[in-house]
Amino acid sequence: MLPVKIIVGLGNPGREYAETRHNVGFMVLDLLASHFGVEWKSDKARKAELAAGPGVLLVKPQTYMNASGESVGPLMRYYKWEPEQVFVVYDDISFPVGAMRLRAGGSAGGHNGMKSLIAHLGTEKFPRLRVGISAPGQRQMISHVLGKFAPDERPLLTEALARAAAATLMTLSLGFDAAANQFNIKKEKKKKEKPAPAEANAEAEEAAASEQSSLES
Repeated sequence: MLPVKIIVGLGNPGREYAETRHNVGFMVLDLLASHFGVEWKSDKARKAELAAGPGVLLVKPQTYMNASGESVGPLMRYYKWEPEQVFVVYDDISFPVGAMRLRAGGSAGGHNGMKSLIAHLGTEKFPRLRVGISAPGQRQMISHVLGKFAPDERPLLTEALARAAAATLMTLSLGFDAAANQFNIKKEKKKKEKPAPAEANAEAEEAAASEQSSLES
């Protein structure tokens, strides 16, 4: 897989959406910008807020969620980067608050922001990080995703955002596969397997601890 050059966080612009479930992508990108010590700059021509990190461009589309691809697609083509170099962070109702998962590609899964990205990038084959916001339950979908997190969810959210930022940083430093192996939740095996030698994952574990520690400090 080619190195990531654009990190996109999905969300809706405007103060009224700042703390809503649909904006966890923006929240993770804000953590990354703070980590890199860079400021967001509005680029109306590209319909986005941009921040230049070390060797990577941070992007928060300002098109509203359903048209996110209108910002990201032209940016990717302007810099002559490939879709697999676009790393997307977004909310997912399939996971509870506090959970997340890295994936190398796949369908939009009903997420309108991802539908727009797939349409404008021309492929489903680009890496992404899905951050859980929980299922709506009895609530209507729109009111759920545009609603704010409950007080008892906030600690789980804070931890998940830090882990998501750490996973993204590991993707930049060690590659997508290393980050997925380190951060994705493993399903329990029916048969007990022998543990891998400690040194096999030493580099990834050390990097993960370092990335998360730097984000929490």
